Amino acid sequence: MSEQMGGGSMGEVTSDDKLWAMLAYLFAPISPIVIMLFMSDKKERPYIKANNMQALILGIITYVSMSFCVGFLVLLYQLYCAFQAYSGKPVVIPVITDLVKNQGWA
Repeated sequence: MSEQMGGGSMGEVTSDDKLWAMLAYLFAPISPIVIMLFMSDKKERPYIKANNMQALILGIITYVSMSFCVGFLVLLYQLYCAFQAYSGKPVVIPVITDLVKNQGWA
């Protein structure tokens, strides 16, 4: 539970961290933007920071793909990621997780 995205110590993951990570996925891309702009205490928490950037990218992909048939499937995957984040399990999204880690966003 102290590991996120397959590497690096996340320290203590509180229930508040799990809740905010879940909300980032459920209300993406709006919630991640609000967390980044207005909640300085939350955006610096490692678990929230890692999930927040993934949720932002996944939320944008979800809205772009809604014009195609695959949009509903992406939305279901986004809900699954929200559940995983709330459970405190590492959320590894193919391609997105590597992008976030390599850019230093998490």
